[in-house]
Amino acid sequence: MPMKDIQHIPATSQDERDLKPALRRGWKGRCPNCGSGPIFDGYLKVRHDCPVCNQALYHQRADDGPAWATMLIAGHLMAPMMIILFESFRLNPLAMIAVIVIPFVLLCLWLLPRIKGAFIAFQWAKRMHGFGGTSEY
Repeated sequence: MPMKDIQHIPATSQDERDLKPALRRGWKGRCPNCGSGPIFDGYLKVRHDCPVCNQALYHQRADDGPAWATMLIAGHLMAPMMIILFESFRLNPLAMIAVIVIPFVLLCLWLLPRIKGAFIAFQWAKRMHGFGGTSEY
């Protein structure tokens, strides 16, 4: 079929949602729609809906994605530090555990809610899992 026979239907503003602002809002733990209301009702528990704009948030399906991404990022940041510390200072194993594990755990605890918020915002921006799409799945 030639390209000239395909009709181009312009997307309306309702069809497109800006991804970058949504990801920034999600990273900050804010509603991807309004940017004012909090996404979480605790450390990682997602609210049913935004208290400011009433955007439904229960559709989200972040599941294990944020945990996987958190471990991936933290591991890639901490692995070079572990090698540098070992090669430079030759610390004993218990000291290495204390020096590496504590910052790794703190980094993971800091990253996890931010990455989960970004995952939810990505789903909202792309209208996935009930955030404005035609089907639930």
